[in-house]
Amino acid sequence: MGHMTWSGSRRARHAGLVVGATLALLLPTAVPATAEPGATTLELDEPSVVEVFLDDRDELDRLVELGGDITRLDPAGEHGFVAQTVIGPFDLDVYNDAGFTFGEVLYTESDAEERLDEREAAIERLRAENEPEGTARTLADTENLRILRADYFEGRNGDFLSVEVHSDFGPIENSRLTVERDAGPGTEIGDGGTQTLNRFVDVGVYMYHRGQAAVEERPERIRVTGPHGGTAVAEVTEWLPDPRGPGDPLPYTDFLNAYMTPDELYDRIHQIADEYPDIAEVVELPHRTNGYRRHAQAILGVGVNGQNADRGVVVESLVHGHEGGNDIVVDLVAPSAPDSGLSVDVEGDEITVALATDGGGAITTTAAEVVDAVNAEAGDLVRAFTFRGNAGNGVVRAERVRADDFLNAPDDVSREPAPVYALRIGSTRDGSKTGVLGYAQEHAREWQTPLVTIETAERLVRNYGVHDTTTELVDELDIFLMPSFNPDGANHSFYDVPLHRKNMTNYCGTDGSRDQWAVVQGAQWGVDNNRNYGAYTLWDGYAGASFTCTGGTFAGPEELGPLSQPENKNLVWLVDTHDNIGFSMNIHSSGDYFMWSPGAYIADGRVPTPRPTAMEEAYFWESSAHILGAIKEYRGTVVTPARTGPIIDVLYSAAGNSGDHLWYENGIFAWNFELGQAGFQPPWEEAHAQGMEYANGMYTMLEVALAHQKDRFRPRSGVSPRPGEHTGPVEVVFETNEPAEIHYTLDGSRPDFDSPRLEPTGVRGGLETLRIEETTTVHWFAVDIAGNVEGGYDPDGRARNHRRGTWVIVD
Repeated sequence: MGHMTWSGSRRARHAGLVVGATLALLLPTAVPATAEPGATTLELDEPSVVEVFLDDRDELDRLVELGGDITRLDPAGEHGFVAQTVIGPFDLDVYNDAGFTFGEVLYTESDAEERLDEREAAIERLRAENEPEGTARTLADTENLRILRADYFEGRNGDFLSVEVHSDFGPIENSRLTVERDAGPGTEIGDGGTQTLNRFVDVGVYMYHRGQAAVEERPERIRVTGPHGGTAVAEVTEWLPDPRGPGDPLPYTDFLNAYMTPDELYDRIHQIADEYPDIAEVVELPHRTNGYRRHAQAILGVGVNGQNADRGVVVESLVHGHEGGNDIVVDLVAPSAPDSGLSVDVEGDEITVALATDGGGAITTTAAEVVDAVNAEAGDLVRAFTFRGNAGNGVVRAERVRADDFLNAPDDVSREPAPVYALRIGSTRDGSKTGVLGYAQEHAREWQTPLVTIETAERLVRNYGVHDTTTELVDELDIFLMPSFNPDGANHSFYDVPLHRKNMTNYCGTDGSRDQWAVVQGAQWGVDNNRNYGAYTLWDGYAGASFTCTGGTFAGPEELGPLSQPENKNLVWLVDTHDNIGFSMNIHSSGDYFMWSPGAYIADGRVPTPRPTAMEEAYFWESSAHILGAIKEYRGTVVTPARTGPIIDVLYSAAGNSGDHLWYENGIFAWNFELGQAGFQPPWEEAHAQGMEYANGMYTMLEVALAHQKDRFRPRSGVSPRPGEHTGPVEVVFETNEPAEIHYTLDGSRPDFDSPRLEPTGVRGGLETLRIEETTTVHWFAVDIAGNVEGGYDPDGRARNHRRGTWVIVD
């Protein structure tokens, strides 16, 4: 990228500004590659999404530590990964020096312009249509295999079998497992072919073996074998069967026409509240953002790519650009006389620097000298600094530059601190009903995510009274929908830098990457709001965030601590003030992931945040199946088992994320959508489909919350083998008819909530068993997620109507 002329259209001014990401970005767009697959040196003209091949989890950790903006992570080979990563010219040397192996360039920032053109065309079309003109273990001799999941599913691209298996040799051996399938009822295992499973190792810790393969027939059973004699057999289950059928369709759907800016989103929810005041209202959150605004800068003596850095001078206005900073002119003037001294004259908004010359009339003033002189004479108007902390020993040249804040939104887009709004829907909004929260655009560039909230809101209000399920949802729940969590960053994404990820507050110091040329090259100013929360943070030593001000996962200045940003304070205020909120969905893109806590770990030893209990984990899975089944209903999109589960199990650590804060600090069942595998700003047809299908999922989460509120059914438990006489030790397996906890005692005492409970057997594992080696009476009860206790037993009372059984061990 050479020197640029900063005039003309937005595209001309900002071709190639910055990038940063959430999870997945893979667009079906023909993009000229600037790296051959397998290349070790990358060349880029603008921020782009690039494949980075990683040999193992250690290389992934190294990429994250560099501030790698990973948009999607796929397993590759036995230990490796392919990380789709946002890289710009600003970071290029860092990544090339790190020695990574690069693949294809999948997406460039210029492609985002097509989405804006589509949006503008859609608006023009609508206007024309509607506005007419006018863990480790001791190894046995034989490998023990435990099949965790065996899921068959039908997708848009064929039929698949996904299998996950735990091996007790996994922590030691780098081994593959073999899966044999039958070909349906009446066939033998092996008739349906085979597939292999590779180890999933995270930060050097073995998690489980996993793999997915296309199948021609739905298998009924599988057999898994290992290289050390282990064998396990399991039935195959169907993943995401269609749950609803044709019996309860929504009469009114599809309220989406185009991508929407924050102002348009807020206008829309105000319109809804105005039209349906009995069941909807707008909540203004208490903390205004820092604003879609910047200090204006005049950059002198240095090229966009940092050429001649030693003579670079940056002069930054003390006020924001719209407040007068854009009117400031800095004029470095070469006097015509020899032996002239350096001087600075300020007249209004114009700063004239008369440069010093030698006896021959040549300029002798260095960049550092210009900085000192400007700060001394014009310090009440601007501050000056050398380019990126350079010593400034280079001699400057005569140059005249008008300062610019590099922001191009129309004048009707406010530059002041912005209010943030949520739409509250419910016929009873006094906190007595279960609250459900959906919030979108935590990351600015994810333009399709607000569509889910808008479609959901419109469906609720417009089907109320005419659709039984919707009417019950609105009558019995308290629903909060926040369409644009980060309006400053979103405006910057729409009007200036399409792939901007964070908010807009610039915490970079004058000795670093504070200059606008850094942004042109792909650096990002701003805080990643999804790393600035208060639970299990970078400040606490958890991985997946950065203190680098231009990093994609910048958690905020170290000295300020977590929850320093107004956007984050707003969400915390919302859930703390409305403590009836029990369910939430953080709507992100992209990648077709569906995740929940734990979302972070300490990298050294992979020490995770506390895992949910067995009951809670089972409830997450059961509820997710309903939600994902509804997503599938729209056009067959399958969020696979491998992309479903706790964040750290299916992806990586994300210290200080909002889901963890809501789960650990507020006890909210907090999920995370990652919409689609077509990027942050897919073509409108795809964005529309994602908005529709994930609104299905959001709707079903409301149904999950309603079922939880109405749950008065007591759980039931069963045991196998049954109590009685048994020869030799037995493993007692407990089962429940719904997600529930089992509390038990072995000493004859009444079990209560403080009694031991059965825990999960490990990552993505089932309920632990009780090993009975001598005659033992077990006292127990089950309690479900809603607090219903088996048999009406009162654990805090004196009654003894709990479950009990005696296993008699005879020789």
